Amino acid sequence: MRKRVLIIFSIAVLAVVFVSSAAAVSVSVRIEGKTRTLFGGTDPQLQVTSTALDALVAAAHAGEIYYHLSTGSSGSYVDQIGLYPALTSGGWMFKVNGVLPPVGADKVALKSGDHVLWYWANFDPATFAGPKTLRLTISGLTHAERALERRTHAKLYCYAAVAQDDRGAITPANGAVLHVGSKRAVKTGKGRACVGPHRGLLVQATLSGAVRSNKLA
Repeated sequence: MRKRVLIIFSIAVLAVVFVSSAAAVSVSVRIEGKTRTLFGGTDPQLQVTSTALDALVAAAHAGEIYYHLSTGSSGSYVDQIGLYPALTSGGWMFKVNGVLPPVGADKVALKSGDHVLWYWANFDPATFAGPKTLRLTISGLTHAERALERRTHAKLYCYAAVAQDDRGAITPANGAVLHVGSKRAVKTGKGRACVGPHRGLLVQATLSGAVRSNKLA
């Protein structure tokens, strides 16, 4: 009898684990703080229960990052991540796939493959709009750049940074700077620039007034 009970209990536990695993979604999560990247510079994949708020909770646990929730008339909202609490002039916002949703994070259901970004935002005093967020991608070489590689026998690695507004509209990140590791900075032309070999160093784009980009090898 005891053996039968243990078998039934084991089957029940396995069923719960299977259901929880099946219900989770795999999304990339990044947290850009007020002064530095707090979590997920390279957009790591995390298993998230359901919502954009769950994505923050998962990242906070993975990175051992403090966060705080408050409750208002429209539900729960994030009023602090890391060291900095929200102010009247700035606070914590989030985007899913580059777009700022019109509802709270606990109301935004995610699907596998989504990109979730939490970030500190200084609000425009006139429009209350948040800052643009940067996205960095690898850029293919032009014919001239390939010719330069052949002449110099030095491989080029090119990157392009774009800026997204709250609606997700994209424009080249004019004036952006590429940071190769912590010691080298390369100015871009219309958000694009090439660098030489940088084994082991990550590249990130910054632009005054915008949120830092993701990091790429």
